Amino acid sequence: MTGQDLVTRAEAAAANAYAPYSGYHVGATVLTKDGRIYDGVNVENAAYPLGICAEKTAIAKAASEGVRPGDVDAIGITASPCGGCRQWLHEWRFERVCFRREDGTIAEHAPAGLLPETWNLPKP
Repeated sequence: MTGQDLVTRAEAAAANAYAPYSGYHVGATVLTKDGRIYDGVNVENAAYPLGICAEKTAIAKAASEGVRPGDVDAIGITASPCGGCRQWLHEWRFERVCFRREDGTIAEHAPAGLLPETWNLPKP
């Protein structure tokens, strides 16, 4: 799937977001290396820090089906990912992160391009 395809699918998923407080609906679509697809949306909570981003929802959905870091190829998002999600994208070892820019074009980056000085877990 192209970055455009992933973002288009994420935009369709965003219709299912639960965003009664901000009205800002976000969708994300995860593509695994073996072709499986998982959609996620942002889910808000009245206690704002307890909400969850669309990227995290899609990754958690994939994880619940046995997907692990390194099994993923790409993610399409309806907006540029927040800082916390950039760490998730790095840790899950996505190869491509695609999102729609404000001007309507599609950005495509490796996670390291979005978070150059990542926080890594120490090796055991």
